Amino acid sequence: MEFTLEELYTKKEGQTYDRKSARKDPKGLSNHIVAFANADGGTLVIGIEDDFTVTGIDDYHNNVNDILRVPFDYCTPSVRVTTETVGCTDKNGNPNHLLVMTIPQSPELHANQQDEVYYRMGDKSKKLNFDERLQLMYAKGSRYYEDEPVYRSSMEDIDLDFVAEYCRKIGYPKSAGEYIRQNNGFVVNHNGREEMSGAAILLFGKNPQHFFKRARVRFIRYDGTEAKVGTEMNVIKDEIFEGRILDMVRSSLNFVRSQIKEHTKLGTDGLFHTTPEYPEFAWKEIIINSVAHRDYSIKGTDIQIKMFDDRITVESPGILPGIVRLNNLRTVHFSRNPNIARFLHEYDYVQEFGEGIDRMFNEMAAAGLPAPEYRDNAFMLNATIRNGVINETNGVINGAINIPVTEQAVLSAIRKNPGITKTELQKVTSLGKSTIDRAIKALKEKCLIERVGSNKTGYWKIINKGL
Repeated sequence: MEFTLEELYTKKEGQTYDRKSARKDPKGLSNHIVAFANADGGTLVIGIEDDFTVTGIDDYHNNVNDILRVPFDYCTPSVRVTTETVGCTDKNGNPNHLLVMTIPQSPELHANQQDEVYYRMGDKSKKLNFDERLQLMYAKGSRYYEDEPVYRSSMEDIDLDFVAEYCRKIGYPKSAGEYIRQNNGFVVNHNGREEMSGAAILLFGKNPQHFFKRARVRFIRYDGTEAKVGTEMNVIKDEIFEGRILDMVRSSLNFVRSQIKEHTKLGTDGLFHTTPEYPEFAWKEIIINSVAHRDYSIKGTDIQIKMFDDRITVESPGILPGIVRLNNLRTVHFSRNPNIARFLHEYDYVQEFGEGIDRMFNEMAAAGLPAPEYRDNAFMLNATIRNGVINETNGVINGAINIPVTEQAVLSAIRKNPGITKTELQKVTSLGKSTIDRAIKALKEKCLIERVGSNKTGYWKIINKGL
């Protein structure tokens, strides 16, 4: 048993734990068993009242027998529950027993006998409406949204020239039209009409955004370490990438690569060593995953790559799919869009099925950077990697002088024009005012530059001529 007897008495009801009286209608318990199975699994203890009073199960023999049949008779499909009887002392001081039911997290979608679907949310078992149920079906893979027909689409919406290029790449011997018609359910007969699947449009469509307006990637770069709005808005770049899946992946990766800084460090060996602020595999992994595994049934938002001075956060529509959870995502793999993932694998973007996240954690650790962070936010998944800026002290790391790209740009401009003003620095470097101020402050603290004379009539002096 996972919990001690004392914990069964006192543990607070929550996402994975609940307690019920043995007097409760067995059919009603099916809602809670289904809710746990559809979510993260959990423990249901029978024999404790809502007010924590221990009444046990010994006086409710017939009801308990019915409760034991609930996972099989009142859940569709059946839930494989394990049960255990635990000795206890009831409210009257008499020997009694509790029934402990352990409900596993299930890769399937379960309903009660009335075909109602429940999902555990905090300490409540919530009945899902139609749209929520459909999204849970997609998340669990009992139904793939990428296989759904796209309303009013047809073969005319498919770029057969691109399909032919793909066929040559994978060595498919037949024509492009035959590939679409004979593979992966790309053509769906719907109400007597031939329509394209979502995967067909997203992978091979002439204009996927005609059907999926927010199936795109948006890049936003902020000046600083937080997003500001209104008069303090600090967005310095805002780019949108559209097109087919391959177009979005290629263009977004190429653009982000151009934004990744390189840190030049003057080592104890007297030589400069340049490394990127993030391991390439790490930042590519969180972007590619967002495109490959986003929930395309959520049409009101796009994938957003947000770059700050100290981190990159990728926000992707959709909860973690299948049985993947925050505590097992390094070891458990589940593809929400298997056709899209398989396609990206052919282009070497998805290289290691089920191993990419674990490798990303290892590469961040090897670079001496904080571990990646994942967070569920309603129906959005946020993935964040940090560049370690917050761990730097006065620019000195392991005996080396750390010079980020922003500081290098300012230093280079000062070298070319010692009398350059801050306004001129902004024009030359394309950096924001606050970034310029931070760079100058950092260069001063590292004893690499100093100001000679007044702010208006003086000039900058580079202290280390070897820079």
